[in-house]
Amino acid sequence: LMPIYEELHKKLLKEDIIHADETELQVLHEPGKKAQSTSFMWLYRTGKYAENPIVLYDYKDNRRQENSAMFLKGFNGYLQTDGYTGYNTVENVVRVGCLAHLRRKFTDAEKASPNGKASPTVATAIAYCNKLFAIEKELVDLPPQERFRQRKIKAEPLIAEFSSWAKTRMASQKSKLGIALTYLNNQLPVIQNYLLDGRLECSNNLAERSIKPFVIDRKNFLFANTPKGAKNSAVTFSLIETAKAAGIDPYKYLVYIFKTAPTLSTTDENWANKLLPENFKTAYLYIHDKTVT
Repeated sequence: LMPIYEELHKKLLKEDIIHADETELQVLHEPGKKAQSTSFMWLYRTGKYAENPIVLYDYKDNRRQENSAMFLKGFNGYLQTDGYTGYNTVENVVRVGCLAHLRRKFTDAEKASPNGKASPTVATAIAYCNKLFAIEKELVDLPPQERFRQRKIKAEPLIAEFSSWAKTRMASQKSKLGIALTYLNNQLPVIQNYLLDGRLECSNNLAERSIKPFVIDRKNFLFANTPKGAKNSAVTFSLIETAKAAGIDPYKYLVYIFKTAPTLSTTDENWANKLLPENFKTAYLYIHDKTVT
């Protein structure tokens, strides 16, 4: 499966938009680390409007900045993430933040308030976020070009107003509200970059949804035994989730690979490319056409 994964990686780097996220993973026998140590599974995927969706997992034994920079080397486009600074070293990209993470900071502050009642500052910040999400809901079915135009009219002035308001608010840096306000002032300039292209999203929910299958499965398998196992899991999850994103039955896709690759790889040096999900669709439909007995 690795050669197919590598072909998908090459194609991902040619896209205009990539979403990224990461989640924890415990690996019991990671050299130089205790079994209880935390490693990470990183997630990179195409944007909503990609012709051929790609979802790739990448295992690393740490959360250092160079991980995303190495994986995305050669990519030149929009990189949408949460506010984690580990993506700051990726070169030649325009960072796009996540409005959902910003809103979450203020809902956390709301929960920390006495009796769970939001202060006027918290309520106002959440209201701004809700208005921006409402605009996105209104524009969701528009083509990217018109979406871009409507955002300029409706969302851009609201974000400018939100930014000006935020600069007038103050709170203890150690409080949940203080943390939320700091995040707001630091991240809003990055979040508002979704206004630059109608194909961009206002949140990184696409990546969060793509990493969720791994998070759910992790609750069952709990950990990886070795780094090799973790890396193999990343490759397998990548092909399964890419197939699902392309509307392909992942079981049928994997069976097709295992049946076809042994012979094809000995006769065609471009075999891995021919087994990409986008090419599988045509091949599988031909083989299973109703007129073929």
